[in-house]
Amino acid sequence: MYKLLLVDDDTEVLEVNKKFFEEKNCKVSVCSKASCAEEMVESVNPDCILLDVMMPEIDGYTLCRRIRKITNVPILFLSGKISEDDKIEGFEAGADDYIEKPYSLREVYVRIVANIRRNAKTVPQKSSMIIDLDPFYIDKEQHKFFYGNEEIPISNKEYELILFLANNANKEISFEEIGIYLWGSYIETDRRNVMVNVSRLRKKILDQTGVDNLIETVWSKGYKLVHK
Repeated sequence: MYKLLLVDDDTEVLEVNKKFFEEKNCKVSVCSKASCAEEMVESVNPDCILLDVMMPEIDGYTLCRRIRKITNVPILFLSGKISEDDKIEGFEAGADDYIEKPYSLREVYVRIVANIRRNAKTVPQKSSMIIDLDPFYIDKEQHKFFYGNEEIPISNKEYELILFLANNANKEISFEEIGIYLWGSYIETDRRNVMVNVSRLRKKILDQTGVDNLIETVWSKGYKLVHK
């Protein structure tokens, strides 16, 4: 689930955009006053920010420069100002993308995802402690599992499970191998415990990201984490 912050003085536009992105399983915060946007950035901690350019009080370019001082998350302009100079000013202000109005919300969403994923690759500082499963990654130092910048809350046992599968990505792992890794021993009746833990982990991944094919079932044998 991505967290988005939409900043636009047009409340009707905010309402339409908010509804669309929420249908994409995003958590959306809106701000109709540029003067309040900086505070919302700090309180919401969004994964991506969408800005209008022409707003009263503070224009989008100025706001973008201010926001850049407190966060490095992607900033996308959605603007009716479409001259070459307008776009250059937007990028010089710190934007990652500049989308002309009228726009397709489907295209905007794809650009949001692309920018978040690109930004996520620059987040980890200790590469030896990161398992990159783009767009997922595992932080072994923090014992956490992420989709882009968004943490997927999982239990300790689920963390051990995803770590084991990730360390053996694209390999078929048997129920027995998983059971021994998780509990130190295995008997045939433990297969049910393995299946339950995998099912719970899959459900959390699906509910938060919409991805349902990260962990594949290997019929009658076990599972495989698929990473291309």
